[in-house]
Amino acid sequence: MLEKILFISGKSGLYKMLSSNKKMIIVESLADQKRVPVYTNEKVMSLNDISIYTEDEDVPLRDVFTAIFKKENGKTVELDKNADSVKLQGFLAEYLPQFDKERVHNSDIKKIAQWYNILVQAGFTSFEEDSQNEDEKVEEAEQTKAEEVKTSESTTKAKADAKAEKTDADETAKPAAKAKKTAKK
Repeated sequence: MLEKILFISGKSGLYKMLSSNKKMIIVESLADQKRVPVYTNEKVMSLNDISIYTEDEDVPLRDVFTAIFKKENGKTVELDKNADSVKLQGFLAEYLPQFDKERVHNSDIKKIAQWYNILVQAGFTSFEEDSQNEDEKVEEAEQTKAEEVKTSESTTKAKADAKAEKTDADETAKPAAKAKKTAKK
């Protein structure tokens, strides 16, 4: 679900990816639903690819959002923009007690709260990765690959058959051409 929700460096808020091509992607702001192009030279990250440092191993951002959502009963969180580091770290410790206090900066904690609020206000109620959807994608990719192999095999066979026919036709035409040349002499 979060794989299509994007953070764009230099722009505030979060965006939903609508379509893409080689040179740009079209995104829609979750806050005001305005559509804008984002070009390949801009730094774009999917929320699905972001994780939070902990003392043990990194925790995906979706797990942090899920913990906040459960603890807050689906409501937005209140976080003072001018809060000091003790309050900010206390905020994140409520939901992720083992986070790495040295590598997770105050600005990161503010972004987590801001992004969570944007997602809740946009109507997101689940941040879990849709495993059934992932299984379907894998199965679909395997089917597509199998079809491509079949198509490739049939194309290769058709080319080989055409080449064999051409070779046969050339060999048949060569004696006739030689006969014509000797007849002209």
